[in-house]
Amino acid sequence: MGRTTRVGARLGALAALVYVAQMPGAASQAGEALATVNIPRAVMADGQSLAAGTYGLRVSTDAVTPVVGQSPDGARWVEFVRSGQSRGRELATVLAGDAVAAVVQGPRPASGAARVELLKGGEYLRVWINQGGTHYLIHLAVAPGH
Repeated sequence: MGRTTRVGARLGALAALVYVAQMPGAASQAGEALATVNIPRAVMADGQSLAAGTYGLRVSTDAVTPVVGQSPDGARWVEFVRSGQSRGRELATVLAGDAVAAVVQGPRPASGAARVELLKGGEYLRVWINQGGTHYLIHLAVAPGH
């Protein structure tokens, strides 16, 4: 694939993301529970350490300032909750429908399910949640020394 073709493909994928992010109802309501996940190692969430363990994830009520061209629902803060308390949060990219295929390769989690994957190189952990066709992608840096 030539350089021009790669650039065109990336621009097309970006345009699809902006379009999908602008679709009404693309993100869940604030405070809504998304999934329960096991984080297998310590990670960094919004610049703070988050210990390994099982967390409930929910959409935060905190506002996200969209970047130019992004709708207000294109990114959401997601909280990591344990014992009823928020232990950390991280921004999630929110994609609806098939737009996720332009961004992520591999099998999608079933509707109502989540996947936690260590990404190539072992430096990032991805939490991928499928909530009725709306996908939340959260990328967490693995904490130093873990």
